[in-house]
Amino acid sequence: MPARSPAPPGLAWFKSSYSGANTTECVECAHVTHGVLIRDSKGADGSVVSVEAGAWRFFLAGLRRERPVVPA
Repeated sequence: MPARSPAPPGLAWFKSSYSGANTTECVECAHVTHGVLIRDSKGADGSVVSVEAGAWRFFLAGLRRERPVVPA
């Protein structure tokens, strides 16, 4: 889960549908070939965290309270 700064240009960033109208409490994500990039929406020019696809699926499954499949 390396951090990089800044994010590559031209990515399609999105916020969770659970994000409220308050723009001070959000993270944004962008899908990339190897997984997902995550950044603080207040610091779009700042560092991003890179998460591999398998780890991201595992994380989302936990949020959904599903039984996750452990990545091989």
